Amino acid sequence: MDYHDVIYTKEEGIATITLNRPDKMNALIPGVSQGIYESAGDAAKDDEVRVLVITGTGRTFCSGADVKAMAQDTSQTETQTDNKKKKGIKRAKTGTGTDRIALLLQGCDKPVIAAVNGVAVGAGLDLALACDIRIASNKARFGELYIRRGLVPSTGGTFFLPRLVGLDKACQLIWTGDMVNAREAERIGLVTMVVPHEELESAAREMAEKLAKGPLRAIQRSKRAIYDGLFMDLQTTLDYIASVPKGLHETEENKEGAKAFVEKRAPVFKRK
Repeated sequence: MDYHDVIYTKEEGIATITLNRPDKMNALIPGVSQGIYESAGDAAKDDEVRVLVITGTGRTFCSGADVKAMAQDTSQTETQTDNKKKKGIKRAKTGTGTDRIALLLQGCDKPVIAAVNGVAVGAGLDLALACDIRIASNKARFGELYIRRGLVPSTGGTFFLPRLVGLDKACQLIWTGDMVNAREAERIGLVTMVVPHEELESAAREMAEKLAKGPLRAIQRSKRAIYDGLFMDLQTTLDYIASVPKGLHETEENKEGAKAFVEKRAPVFKRK
């Protein structure tokens, strides 16, 4: 499927979303945002898809929001607000639209991998943070640039970043808008691993294939347990986890895993 702004493909259980507006530095213009949302929604519902990969074309993974459009929208909004104030009309609260992508990716039970091919800043960095695993090119750079526009991260950055790099480092990155290179991002835990730029596609594919060959139900249940556990204390987490195996013991995946252990071989999980 080709949305022009976003290319969406599915092959052997792996869905790939490629941001395809290098002329716009893969900014989250309406076509890109909508393409990501619709493609990710399709991948989440497609039983044949086991893993989702998100990447970009050109030198940029995603440069975040379309600043020119934001400036125009701000100007129009201020004018509309002034007019409404004169008429005594209250302004309704509205979302950015891109925040729903983060909710969709986190709500998707399947593993989501960001293959960060270049610069990821602002909402583009938040997009990468919303993924489960981040594999970065050694040419990638990262920054929460909202502060340079007098803004705060509005698409998940304040949620994800402290959980990945710690409170103090998250404060530093958000308050300064400083850029970090791929190696520093790996050191502080912002990305999972860094690979040579020319090996990024193959590294992401290798990880995706490894997960696609794994036990689907166990991976899906463990993803939910990981993220649900962020909001639980230890006892609640243990009680929650105790109920998980009940739905897995009778699956073919569990039987194959046990059989492979007894036979001292690698398990082979069938795709359904």
